[in-house]
Parts: sequence; structure tokens; C-alpha cells
Amino acid sequence: MRFEAVTIKDIARALGLSTSTVSRALRDSYEISPETKKLVLDYAEKINYQPNPIALSLKERRTHSIGVIVSEIANSFFSQAIDGIESVAYRNGYNVIISQTRESAEREQVNLNYLTSRSIDGLIVSVSAETSDFSNFRELYERGMPIVFFDRIAPDINTYKITVDSYRGAYDATVHLIRNGYNRIAALASNVLLSITRDRLAGYRAALADHGLIEKDEYIRYCQHGGLILEETDIAVSEMLNAPERPDAILALSDKLTTGCLRVLKAHKIKVPHDIALIGFSNSDLTELIDPALSIIKQPAFDMGEMATNSLLQMIESKKPITDFNTTTLAPQLIIRDSSQPGR
Repeated sequence: MRFEAVTIKDIARALGLSTSTVSRALRDSYEISPETKKLVLDYAEKINYQPNPIALSLKERRTHSIGVIVSEIANSFFSQAIDGIESVAYRNGYNVIISQTRESAEREQVNLNYLTSRSIDGLIVSVSAETSDFSNFRELYERGMPIVFFDRIAPDINTYKITVDSYRGAYDATVHLIRNGYNRIAALASNVLLSITRDRLAGYRAALADHGLIEKDEYIRYCQHGGLILEETDIAVSEMLNAPERPDAILALSDKLTTGCLRVLKAHKIKVPHDIALIGFSNSDLTELIDPALSIIKQPAFDMGEMATNSLLQMIESKKPITDFNTTTLAPQLIIRDSSQPGR
């Protein structure tokens, strides 16, 4: 049996009224008596009548829906950001349609095509690890689609962007390891195409240089899909362990890479931090419960989601085109636990 939503015609038929009278009553028109309005509204509530969003969008030229594109919904950072997005959207009467790329540029384009075909009012995007060409976003933006980027941004599109100071997060984490006596520090990175990867590696390199440590190529390894593919993490960490001089600490530059790195170290029977220290970017509450408890660089994901949505709604609802945009950079939080304490 095919589901059919209740319509104004159904209400009119049940109450013995014309469809125009029901429509005006639902819009609280002055032309309809209070008694008739109450009759219509009470019956509409009883049968859980909901206005047709397609009909409303045709009339108002707005769907009150926004699209969100992230790499992985299960990722703790993105799930917290989505919570922030939905909290603002809900308060302002907007629905949220969420899609994930799984770090695939091809899948990102499919999601983009689907969302824009649904006549959404705007987009909030954190680009995939594979994305190097932003012309599809630029074309949509230039045609009038409001777009806000957060975390992983398209640098050359002039719109609102919400980021975290990834450079500072990686710099402070590396300095923490150095002060705890580690001087052979490796970096496990995501795809180099990502702006956050470049910023985090720059912070790592600057901390080494500022403390007189030499950067070694064999200590930097990339996972093109940011830890989503376990084999990539296995290979990258194993290559670090097989370096002529094994690192004594690892800085992991994303959520999946942090927990994935610990998994590989345990598989190799390497004790953390006794043999190798570990610290990484993560928003997962489970990092405190893991043995050893993981030191992390935590990002204000919920705040980022809120700010991105407020910025997008400002673009959607502004009476005049907005031309003056800014990039907001929030501070990360360094949380020190067992995994980065002095080892041997």
C-alpha cells in the first residue's frame, strides 16, 4: 500500500468546508471566523496534518532545508559538529539533510548533485580527502547557492569558513612530546591535499625546528583516506617502525589515525608510552577509557557546527547579497593523559 499524506482537500471534505476556507484558516487569515479557525486547526492537529513542503517551497521559493556534506558521520568530530548544526537549524525552523563522502571525491560529487536537486536553501561542507578541484563548489556558489565550509575548506572560494588552529594544535602537541624527553617524533598524516593536513604538518615541523630537532622523511607517513582504510594505517605505521632508527613518539594528525595507530602498535606488542609515546587529534570520549588513556588535541566541533549554521542562515535570509566574509579560527584544546608521558 502506498503512503499518502493528508491534504487540505481531505480536511475540507471531512469538515464540509471548501478548500479555500481550510487554506485560509490554516494561514490564520482575518477573513475566517475564530470558530471556523478553531474547528480546522483542532481537526488538523487531531489527524497530524503537515503542510506539503514542496508546495510551500514553490510558493515561498524556499524549502527551509540545508544540506551537510562530511567525510564520515560516525567520526566523533563530525558527529559533534552535526549536533551543533542541527541545534541551530532546529531552532530556526530548518531541516538538515546529511550525507557522507567516505573521503571519496566521486561520492562527494554524487552527494552534491543529490542535495542540490532537492532545492536546498544552502550547504555546509567539509571537503573529502580526495578533493583537489573545487570548481564544482565554485560554480554552484557563483550561481547563488549559499555555501559555508568548516574544518576542511576550499581556500579560494570567498565565503564564510570555520576552522580550528590546526597549526597550533600540532605545534603544542609536538612541544609537549619534546619536553617529555622524546626526540625522534614521527607524524602520521592524512591526505596531503587537505588544508588541515598541511597546517598540522607545518606546526609539527616548526616545533621540531624551534627545538633543534632534524625532520626526517622516514618519520612522516601519509594515509590517503585518513584511516578509513585499515590497511593504509597498518602499512604507514609499520614503515615507521622499520625506519633505521625507530621513532620514540608518534603524532597522529586525525581522529581515525590516532586510534588506528594505537591498534597497530598493540598488534606489534609495542607498549605505549613505555616503548613509543602517542598523541593525536581526536574528539572521541572513548580516548579516556582506552588503555593507555590517549593524550589528544580536541577540537570545538559543536561550536564549529553552530557557527557554520549561523553563518549559512545569515547568507540565506539576508535581504541583500553578502560580500564581506571572514574565516573564523577557533583554538584547540591539548588534553594530556598517559599515552604521552615519559617512557623509559
